Amino acid sequence: MGAGLRRRWLALKEEEPGLRARDAADKLGVSEGELLAARCGEGVRRLDGPWPELLKEMPALGEVMVLTRNESAVHEKAGRFDKVSAFHSMGLVLNREIDLRLFFNHWHFGFAVIEEVRSGLRHSLQFFDLDGLAVHKIYLRAESDRQAYEAVVAKYQHADQSPAIETAPTAPKPADRPDAAIDRAALRERWQALQDVHDFRDMLIELGAGRLQAFRLVGEDFAYRLASGSFRQALEQAAASALPIMIFVGSPGVVQIHTGPVATLKEVGPWFNVLDPGFNLHLRDGDIAEAWVVRKPTRDGLVTSLEIYDAAGGQIAWMFGERVDGEAERADWRALIEALPPAGVPEGVAVQ
Repeated sequence: MGAGLRRRWLALKEEEPGLRARDAADKLGVSEGELLAARCGEGVRRLDGPWPELLKEMPALGEVMVLTRNESAVHEKAGRFDKVSAFHSMGLVLNREIDLRLFFNHWHFGFAVIEEVRSGLRHSLQFFDLDGLAVHKIYLRAESDRQAYEAVVAKYQHADQSPAIETAPTAPKPADRPDAAIDRAALRERWQALQDVHDFRDMLIELGAGRLQAFRLVGEDFAYRLASGSFRQALEQAAASALPIMIFVGSPGVVQIHTGPVATLKEVGPWFNVLDPGFNLHLRDGDIAEAWVVRKPTRDGLVTSLEIYDAAGGQIAWMFGERVDGEAERADWRALIEALPPAGVPEGVAVQ
């Protein structure tokens, strides 16, 4: 398939020279990972793991841009890797600029990519799930150390550089159990007893509840729906007041976090964008089917998030006020959230 796919890609590139790789793959009926593999030997080199060890080499690259996306949101951050750690199938990068949560069981393929763009040659490292969908990309910038990049690529180059990979569908997310099967009293009791936001996922697993299902069942003092435009409205209000926030976007293999204020907001086609130095967010806000305010008890008091989901229940993005462990939640963030219109209230109507 590799040679034939490459020919089809070259023909498509001639017809639509500005087409992004993900969109080109869709038009060709393949995954982005398969399309990259078809170019092995011509600007693309396949990489081998172990991926945690490769990521521990990233501080040597200096300033880079990292990109994590799902179908409805793209999160781009510039900065340096620092405090890189890995344990079992999980990892962390804990620099303020590059702040990542890593799930290596979704890192199946890796590539070093050199491609020609309007500004010249662009170098990157790109990682894909078993189905060929991208989980994370690392792009060199003008300030990056090109020699360090080449040393990493040489060290982790795969022995197999054939122009094809074997992809397979990832397991579908299991359907939620019926609401009647969830012990609502236990859910509420466990929720009230939370001491750390990081314990929330384990709580849901132990109770056998889906995330949105738990929001519906726990009670409106802990979770309630907002109007679908609330995430955008929160961004606009945070920008107007220079309120520092945290914005999370996840792929199956990475959660990427921005911490700080946002300033430059712009709508372009179907995308609502944050276009700031060092941070870009591209949000297809027409994909938002549900928006929720979620309150979780912690040892520092209640912590409030604003979370958005697509029609299939997939999490698009989520937002907090900037906070560090040991500190109470910001009063101005909580006030911003409490002023947003609940679902069913027309946008623009003041919340009493």
